[in-house]
Amino acid sequence: MEERSQEPSPEADHDGAWQRLTAYAYLSAPERLEHAAIMRVFCRTLLADMAAPDVLAKLADSGGPAAGLDAETLTVRLEQLVRWGNLLRSSHAVTASSITEYQRGRSRYQLTKLGERIQRDADEVLAGADAAREVSSELLALVERGLRELTGLVQRPGGVEPQDALERVSTVFVQFTEFADSVRDFYAYLGQVLARYDLDGAEYQGFKELLLDYVEAITEDVAFRAPRIAAVLNGLWPQLPDLLNRLNAHARGLSGPSPALEGQPELRVQRSRGREMTDWEGLLGWFTDVEGQGSQVDQLRDATLRALQSLLANAKRMLRSASGEMSRRKDLLRLARWFDEAAPNDAHDIAVAAFGLYSARHMSFPPAPDEVVPAYTSWWTGPAVEVPIALRERGSCAQRGRASAVEDHSQQKRRLQQAARDRAAARRAAADELRSASGRFAQVRLTSAALALLLELLATALGNAQLRRAESLGTGQTHGFAFSAAHSEDAELGIRLTVRCVPSAQTVLDSVDGELLLDELDVNVESSAASEGRETGVSAS
Repeated sequence: MEERSQEPSPEADHDGAWQRLTAYAYLSAPERLEHAAIMRVFCRTLLADMAAPDVLAKLADSGGPAAGLDAETLTVRLEQLVRWGNLLRSSHAVTASSITEYQRGRSRYQLTKLGERIQRDADEVLAGADAAREVSSELLALVERGLRELTGLVQRPGGVEPQDALERVSTVFVQFTEFADSVRDFYAYLGQVLARYDLDGAEYQGFKELLLDYVEAITEDVAFRAPRIAAVLNGLWPQLPDLLNRLNAHARGLSGPSPALEGQPELRVQRSRGREMTDWEGLLGWFTDVEGQGSQVDQLRDATLRALQSLLANAKRMLRSASGEMSRRKDLLRLARWFDEAAPNDAHDIAVAAFGLYSARHMSFPPAPDEVVPAYTSWWTGPAVEVPIALRERGSCAQRGRASAVEDHSQQKRRLQQAARDRAAARRAAADELRSASGRFAQVRLTSAALALLLELLATALGNAQLRRAESLGTGQTHGFAFSAAHSEDAELGIRLTVRCVPSAQTVLDSVDGELLLDELDVNVESSAASEGRETGVSAS
């Protein structure tokens, strides 16, 4: 028979994760304070099941937001916690001396492992979320000492006693876990504080001393201990597989259940830290770069650098505060607290004093003649009336001050006229250059202005051309399109361009911007006066 796999399927793992996350729902429900108080009652006992009357009595004794619940409402809360997975119904038999006692105690509840863990973490967050947690840097020295002693015992003849090794491994990982957690909590708090832009002088001075003294001491201690711990771990690494096998053989704990329970997906064991190879890999990865993405020590150094940069940013902000660029976050929070605590009438007075927002007054401005607004229309949804700027800003429509003088634009006009004359002179020079170069374009080098004028005339002429389908001589087959001649001219410049479609012709226009090759086109430029009397437009053959 095939051995049953212990690994859960992806679908089962997804469903399990969804159920575990659902257990957090009571922390965001509208009745979250009542649910938390009920969960604290269950967390104060171990392996105890309680009925609704028992929970109700304990809530009344402890006080708090759930002290005023009645039995019916409490039962609804307990059933909801059961559906979320924080509580489960007890299977213990009910011993009752009367029917009333049986009805009161038939529904008993007990805490689930997941519900206890979530409530414990929630209470820990509520108790110290805003506090600065000290970094237990002395634990790092104890970790180094414990690893050195363990390495010496493992490498001596005969090895180490399994029970002694188990105690030392557990001690090392407990100390390291406490140190790593304190580092993460402290730097999270530090980032939250340094992200503020409303620090005053006293707060800035306090956090500066904290950062420059305390953080520097932590960083130096970690930088000193990290290479020493990494060297000890590298020396212990070859003996680790044999050491873990000896520990598992000596004390298997929950990792060796009864054969009747083997392969059951419900039984999942979370082993103590240090009993698996992955725990040691995580310990080594904290002090050395094993995956090419940097160690935790490198991240600690980078976090300290970012904290220093945030401190400098706050220092620059405080230096700029004299020019009126100081953040008003603290003042706005105080104003918001006043609004929250004030009665409705007092809140209106605070708004008037803080923002100058007086109550609405009718300003006697009639709406537009074509708009008929009923009397029952609210000002909130009614059409807006345009109020003059002077009335909005000064409360008066009277003209103030002298009328400003008309701005003199004569100098700007002269500049624009001179620029227009320069452009006209440049175009006339380009036209003269094209007339002189007509018929010998292959021997002259055109300027940029002359080439631009030529391309302008050529584009106009080709746009005026009337195409016809060309036929091969002697065959009846068509061969592309052609036109006999096309013209364009500029009366102001007195220039006329004629372009003809010649199958064997090839015109090369050389200019300072490069060469332009015109296949099967012949271009001729002349004065428009010389072409008077000729037929304008396109002559089709």
